[in-house]
Formats: sequence, C-alpha cells, structure tokens
Amino acid sequence: MDRYAQIAIDSTVGYARYLWRDVTQPSLHSYFYLLIGVSLLVYALELARPWREAQPRVRRDFWLDAFYMFFNFFLFSLVGYNAASDVVVQLVNDGLASVGVENLVAIQVGALPTWAQLVLLFVLRDLIHYWVHRLLHAVPWLWRVHQVHHSVREMGFAAHLRFHPGETIVYRAIEYLPLAAIGFGIDDFLLVHVTALTIGHLNHANLRVPIGPLRYLLNSPQMHLWHHVKALPEPRGVNFGISLSLWDWVFGTAYWPYDDPDLELGFEGVEAYPRGFFGQLLAPLTWRAASRPRGPSGSRAGARPE
Repeated sequence: MDRYAQIAIDSTVGYARYLWRDVTQPSLHSYFYLLIGVSLLVYALELARPWREAQPRVRRDFWLDAFYMFFNFFLFSLVGYNAASDVVVQLVNDGLASVGVENLVAIQVGALPTWAQLVLLFVLRDLIHYWVHRLLHAVPWLWRVHQVHHSVREMGFAAHLRFHPGETIVYRAIEYLPLAAIGFGIDDFLLVHVTALTIGHLNHANLRVPIGPLRYLLNSPQMHLWHHVKALPEPRGVNFGISLSLWDWVFGTAYWPYDDPDLELGFEGVEAYPRGFFGQLLAPLTWRAASRPRGPSGSRAGARPE
C-alpha cells in the first residue's frame, strides 16, 4: 500500500512541476498555450463569420465553458485525477504481471512511418471515442454525467470542453488497454490530441463550414448541431462521431436532413438544469428530469443531407 501511496504523491508532484513548466516556459510542445492559441483562433473565426448572426458574441455561459476548458485539462489532474490514473495503471500492470503478462504491447507499429503511426492512432482513438460516446447516451447513469455537455443552450467553440470530469474517467478507462496494446507514446498523443481538439472546437463553433463530399468523412458544425438538438430525432441520439463522421454513416447513426443554425438545443427540462459549475458537478447525483423525447415522427438515423 505504501508503494501505491508513493506513486500517487510522486504523480501529483510531477504533474504540478510539469504544469508549472508548461505555463512558465512556453514552447511548441506547451499544451497550455496550444489550447489557448487554438481557442483564440477559432473564436476569431466565430467573430468574423458567425453562422448565427443574432447570437451574442459573448454567448450564454461563455465564461462557464472557459472555466471548464481549464478545469478539465489542468486543474482536474492537479487535484487527484493524474495520481489516481497512475495508481490504477500500476495496479493493472501488477495484476497482469501476476498472471504472467509483462508487456501490454501486442501490435508493433514502430516499423511504420511516423505519419502512418499518427494516422492510425487518430483513427483508432476516434473509433473508440465514437463507441464510448454512444455508451454515454445509452446507459442511463452515464447519460446523467453526459447531460452536463448537453446543457449547452447556445453553441460556441468553448462548449466543446463543457463536460463533466467523470467523462474523462470513462473515456480514458476504456481507451487505455487498446491503445496501450499498440504501444503509442505521449508525444504521439499530444499531436493527435491537438488535432482532435481543433476539430472539436470547430464542430462546436458558431460557424458554417461547407465541406462538400468530405461530410461523409469529417464531422462539421452543421452535422454536430443535430447531435445537440433538444427534440432528438432518435431516443438515444444521433451523430456520435467526434472528429470523423465516417463512423455515423457506417453504423447507421448519421442524421443531417438540412442545415439549420437556429435549432433549439438541450434536452427536456434543461431550463431547470443547474447553471453553475458546482451545481453541474453534482447534477448526475442530484438532478432528475423526464426521459429524452423522440423527435418528429418519421425521422430516422442515416438520412442523407440535402
């Protein structure tokens, strides 16, 4: 037990030192400044070419979402998540070692060119996230966690990072073993994560991004807005793809009947949902509303965009 306690202490101290260096010593690998830079760039695009022109430039809950952005990527790890993750990873490794498994790496990708490794990581991670996202909508107690993200009433880039920290635990727990089995390193994750971050910001932004035939491959603000619509066209949701829309078309969960910047967003009862950070943090345990409504009769997943 002392060993795991020491891992937790070392992990917390190590992460605090990393975060301090990341903030005080800017570089091309500084995630703190990459996050700010991507956010400012996408926000500038929103201000220059807003899709919903009547929406306030500083939209409803903008500052709440900005806080979520820093909490979920920095403060959450500092207050215990990073330490808990390292302890759990060590417990998993110790458990595997006890049954004779010393190395999780089952597929060697090191011989591939760097670009191929990055593409493979991006696609595999996005596929895992697609299925986790579906799980968040399908399992009632996970949906209560995911409701924090769907409490957004006016869409903008920062809404991308309004999500309950419990989602981080779910995503990382499920993706850990398959990605570890391929043996990707932290530098790979940084490059892929920043790419996914940029796409996610754009998909939530107050922008119209006409992508033509690429709509069958890439997600977009027009398609993702239907995922947030209040009257869901399917009881368990549509358009679950994070970066790639490909999975929705392949697995029959795509829904994009037309472009509409003024869709009503949220879920049934969202008007009474907690508005503050701490209220939303506790909402999965304390808040209840009616089940999610079906959309208009005759709507279906997989409808072809017009």
